[in-house]
Amino acid sequence: MESHRTVDYHTGGEPFRIVTDALPELRGRTVADRRGSAIDDPATQRLRELLCSEPRGHADMYGGFITAPDDEGAHLGVLFWHKDGFSTACGHGTIALGVWAVDTGLVERREDGETEVVIDVPSGRVRARVRFVAGEVADVTFVSVPSWVHARGLTVPTSRGPVTVDIAFGGAMYAVLPAADVGLDVVPADVNALIAIGREIRDGLNAIDAARHPSNVRLSGIYGTIFTAPGASGDQLHQRNCTIFADGQVDRSPCGSGTAARVALLADSGELAPGQVLRHESVVGSVFLARVVDHGVVDGRPVVVPEVTGTAYRTGTSEFTVDTRDPMTPGFVLR
Repeated sequence: MESHRTVDYHTGGEPFRIVTDALPELRGRTVADRRGSAIDDPATQRLRELLCSEPRGHADMYGGFITAPDDEGAHLGVLFWHKDGFSTACGHGTIALGVWAVDTGLVERREDGETEVVIDVPSGRVRARVRFVAGEVADVTFVSVPSWVHARGLTVPTSRGPVTVDIAFGGAMYAVLPAADVGLDVVPADVNALIAIGREIRDGLNAIDAARHPSNVRLSGIYGTIFTAPGASGDQLHQRNCTIFADGQVDRSPCGSGTAARVALLADSGELAPGQVLRHESVVGSVFLARVVDHGVVDGRPVVVPEVTGTAYRTGTSEFTVDTRDPMTPGFVLR
């Protein structure tokens, strides 16, 4: 009987299923290359579908296959996946992998202080600093890939009327707009409506090729739509968001790569000054803290390097089995 073992975590409520065994051999020297191979490989796609789809997963499941890093400068590589395929970046997954690296002994657990986990992801190399207090993980801070504003003030026709969005890159391309612009709020009661309009905005922008990456076509295209709202504190740098990514998945966390994109936009507008911290709250109330730690130029455009802080918790371990007689293999999704 076929079986697959996983370790599951959640970061701010968003699931992250880690798979270390049974990964089909993939071509490619780098993690980015292996992502391309995974997309084209039926065996890898089947394994993704098996562990993500019902009855073993659900439409909002998320996970990663552990793979070799690009070189000896990193501890590990990862191929992030969701119900629709393989993503290029994942902040909440990076935070979970930092905790997992400690739990498995890949990096040393400390009594106090910090240790670094270096992870190669398809959009580049990220570094996760795991902070300890009294021998336990207190939080994880990852330094994101360079992030930038891709476009401002694009108009998109929707069923709720035309809306104006900004696009930013934080490891993936995101369209950003206030939820109030479509008559909604960042609250659980509005999630289904946010899913529908988020898909419309993504599809409308992708239809006009509005999010072409300047140097890597594999990073092109709108990956998610971020709906924003003020935080309850009234502080300008306390904001809520609901990120609808892939084909209608809802990020329960504040979205790591989406937070990096949000930092790029706020820094560009001057709303996030050097040294200031953004309190970024999700639709379920979990929080990431983010700030700019560096500036630079990439592909001829100004960029910022954000760092994002959150934490993750292990929720269980599983051994999933497949009965060869089961007609619902590799599974199904209802959204």
